[in-house]
Amino acid sequence: MKIKIYRKTTPGRRQMSVAKLEKDSGKPEKSLTYFIKRNKGRSGGKISVRHKGGGHKRRYREIDFRMDKLDIPAVIARIERDPNRSANIALLQYADGEKRYSVAVSGMKEGQKILTAEKTPVKIGNRAMLKNIPIGTQICLVELFPKRGAQLGRSAGSSVTLMSVEGNMAQLKLSSGELRIASGDCFATIGQVSNTLHNTVMIGKAGRSRWLGIRPTVRGSVMNPVDHPHGGGEGKQGIGLKHPKTPWGKPALGKKTRKKYKYSNKFILKRRK
Repeated sequence: MKIKIYRKTTPGRRQMSVAKLEKDSGKPEKSLTYFIKRNKGRSGGKISVRHKGGGHKRRYREIDFRMDKLDIPAVIARIERDPNRSANIALLQYADGEKRYSVAVSGMKEGQKILTAEKTPVKIGNRAMLKNIPIGTQICLVELFPKRGAQLGRSAGSSVTLMSVEGNMAQLKLSSGELRIASGDCFATIGQVSNTLHNTVMIGKAGRSRWLGIRPTVRGSVMNPVDHPHGGGEGKQGIGLKHPKTPWGKPALGKKTRKKYKYSNKFILKRRK
C-alpha cells in the first residue's frame, strides 16, 4: 500500500489523501460477492443509530474468518481492496480448486503459498495453533474459542503478541495493552494485518464522508434545551451538568457499558485502562 496525496487544486483536495494498492486488482470474484441491503441506521423506518445514512452502493465480499481448510495449501491469486473494511483482502486459490477470500496480512504477495495446519513453519500468512507458535511472535486473526473463527486482530494494521503458553492456555497482549488468555487450541495467523497506513489517510472533505455512509454530527451544546440536555444558554458556555449526557438523558462519554458479570471476564488478566 502507498498513500497518494492529491494536488491542492481545490479546498477539498488540499488535505485529501487515499491509500492505493500498488497494482490494480480489477473486479472482485463474482461467486464470492453479493449485495446486502443496508438499513442505514434505521429500524422500521425510524432512526435507531444517528449519523448513518446514504453512502455509495457496494457489494459484500464473503470473508472466510474460520479458515478451516486444514493441511490444504493455498496460493494467493491477488490482493484486493475491500470497501467494507479497513484491511485489504486476499483471494486464495486452494489446491483442491476452491476459492476463498481472507483478510490479507502485511507482506503477502501474489503467488505466495500459505498453509493452515496445527503446526506450520513460522512464515507470514501461515496459520497454526497458538500452542505451536513461538513465544513473542506477532500474530493476527486470533480465535478466542476453538473453531469459532478469527475475533481478535482483524482491522488494518492491528496485531497481537503471544506472551506465553502455560499448559493448554496462551497469554495474549493486545495492541490496546489488554492481557487476555485463550486456549492453546485456538488458531492464529502469523504476521500483522495489512494496510498499516490506514489511520494516516485524510478524508479531506465532507462529501467523502457521505460516500462512506457517515452523516453530519451536531454538538449538543449548540442545540436548544428542547433538543438536548446540553443545549440552551446565551453564547458559548459549558453544559451545566456534572456529567455529559446523551440526547435522551443517559450518561455518556466514559460510561462503562460492559456487563459487570460477563462470562468472558475470567479470561482478561489486565484491562486496557
